[in-house]
Amino acid sequence: MLRILYTILRNIFHLYMIPLMRYVGKHPERYPEEKRYRLVRRLSRLVTKAGHIHTTYYGLENIPECGNYILCANHQGKFDALAIVNGHERPCSLVMDYERSQMYIVNEIMTLLQGKRLKRDDVRQAMTIIMEMAEELKKGNKFIIFPEGGYLMEKENRLYPFKPGCFKSVQKAHSQIVPVVIIDSYKAYKYNSLRRVYNSVYFLPPISYNEIDGLKTQDIAQLVQQRIAKKILEVTTLTEDELYVQLDANITLI
Repeated sequence: MLRILYTILRNIFHLYMIPLMRYVGKHPERYPEEKRYRLVRRLSRLVTKAGHIHTTYYGLENIPECGNYILCANHQGKFDALAIVNGHERPCSLVMDYERSQMYIVNEIMTLLQGKRLKRDDVRQAMTIIMEMAEELKKGNKFIIFPEGGYLMEKENRLYPFKPGCFKSVQKAHSQIVPVVIIDSYKAYKYNSLRRVYNSVYFLPPISYNEIDGLKTQDIAQLVQQRIAKKILEVTTLTEDELYVQLDANITLI
């Protein structure tokens, strides 16, 4: 919370961006996707700089030059989406839990990106979102997804089971998947401190549709998680036994 408040104070003269983002987001017909995405990246860079957050990027050459794809990442905290956006130059959208997408500033970002707001407990609405994603992927759009569905503050660099449903849109659109590994981003807002924090984002080689053609969504989820897990084990001190966390069915992720 301290870092968030400090970031707001540091950017007090940039608060005009909030009504600007609202206006631009409400008029996508006037402002092309590239301009809206640049506005989100500008805000993201301001937040990163003011919050003393330093991100190192690896594997940028693995991001496809053209075509549709999904950026599929592990999830650690509030900074994850901004960390990816900072390193991903081409416009992309975002899938997020409906309730969290209504938060101040997050709502403006979701509107600008024309993000998909997913209601966790509404199967029909979730299927509608999946179909919309598939249609947009076919048009060449790109999405950031977090298949773990959320996180708890003690999660850190460990992994929860990946939910297979989000990969249905990949099947329908014959899309590529770019696994994204986020390391130490939880440090940005977990601790009540203003010390500099360092995190990393790894863009792994894309998984082509030919590689997953014919697989069930459960198998695709497992394949992507294995790629992400392998990189986490390479760059952290975690062991395989420590990496995977099984969740109680009654636990609600944030």
